[in-house]
Amino acid sequence: MPPAFVSPDRIRSLFARAMSDMYRAEVPLYGTLIELVARINADTLRADPALAAQVERNGERERLDLERHGAIRVGSAAELSMLRRLFAVMGMFPVGYYDLSVAGVPVHSTAFRPLDGASLAANPFRVFTSLLRLELIGDAALRQQAAAILAGRDIFTAGARELIAKTERDGGLDEADAQRFVAEALETFRWHGDATVSLHDYHALHRAHRLVADVVCFRGPHINHLTPRTLDIDAAQAEMQRRGIDAKAVIEGPPRRAVPVLLRQTSFKALEETVSFPDAEGRLAPGTHTARFGEIEQRGLALTPKGRALYDACLAKVRNMQGAGSTPGDYQERLAAAFADFPDTLDELRRQGLGYFRYRPTGAGAKPSADERETLPPEAWVARGYASADPIVYEDFLPVSAAGIFQSNLGGTEQRAYAANENQAEFEAALGAKVDDPFALYARLQEESLAALRKA
Repeated sequence: MPPAFVSPDRIRSLFARAMSDMYRAEVPLYGTLIELVARINADTLRADPALAAQVERNGERERLDLERHGAIRVGSAAELSMLRRLFAVMGMFPVGYYDLSVAGVPVHSTAFRPLDGASLAANPFRVFTSLLRLELIGDAALRQQAAAILAGRDIFTAGARELIAKTERDGGLDEADAQRFVAEALETFRWHGDATVSLHDYHALHRAHRLVADVVCFRGPHINHLTPRTLDIDAAQAEMQRRGIDAKAVIEGPPRRAVPVLLRQTSFKALEETVSFPDAEGRLAPGTHTARFGEIEQRGLALTPKGRALYDACLAKVRNMQGAGSTPGDYQERLAAAFADFPDTLDELRRQGLGYFRYRPTGAGAKPSADERETLPPEAWVARGYASADPIVYEDFLPVSAAGIFQSNLGGTEQRAYAANENQAEFEAALGAKVDDPFALYARLQEESLAALRKA
């Protein structure tokens, strides 16, 4: 990259900060979450010196205060493909495929995020991006109307399109263009209080599915939440409730454990916001729309395919337990019972090959011989005191949890009996690229740490 060009990591950091400032101004309660999470993280690190040391070793202390993920929903293949190009300017690439239709949400999704360890350490900003599946709207006339509305809008500014093309042509942006890119790109994610359809049409799309109305009826897709990362989501949930914030009743994801795995999420309920709807004479009629909310997440160990299979089996047990008329407390008890056989120490998770780890030389005591460096398996390095092993953080999402968050913020009772509609090939065709396999990315991070260990 020529010296005059700004790194994608820096552009991503500039954009994430600008997005956070914008969302804080639009949804002041998000600012409350940021303050709440910062205090809980500081308290957690103070109370757990081992965790604090691990966070420092892995360079996570700096990223913890920056870390956010957002979510956006688009309506067409053209919008999704251009978003892919926009995120690439910031060093963010599509990772994973998620079919949320099986949980009654008519979208399929990916996560745009950095890929390598250095970029993740610089700023792990992610955007969970969903594409509306119009074919799941049963009413053919409504389906055609929604497609026509989407075809008539452009969610990107001319300046954003110009700078994306310039990046692709020249290989990067200088400082002035990077600043201008951030300002132009931000407009795609901004809230607009005026709809592009009449109140009558909004209600028709709303009846089809609340999420359909959210995607189709506005000039842009608007960011619908930003999520800080906490080290203790149970404490964050309790603090939200103590402050009178309308939090979800149940934390999505695995139960509380000594070793957190994958992802746990909670949120406050979506806000009812005033919106203006144009009528046939061009006058504006008042109405409301509910979509944007605040979310908090706790990220744990990234699981291997073997670990993920065990996780999915535990979740299946929960679904098979009696749940009719149960309370949130009952659900948490069933969840804990279902996960009783899931190992809950770092050593056991590593020995059983259930998670991905980052290996480092301890710098203490005996050193391995030249032969050992080439032949010893990772477990022996740790057992003989040559190396430490820290969990690699899960950077991705869980479709069941994502659907649960979406549903709770679409009124809580919104359900559709969609059949399984997984179609990764169709999604990738719309995207204009293949999605990366998250397991392969975590395996690469682990292997890179082992290669560096053997060299050290």
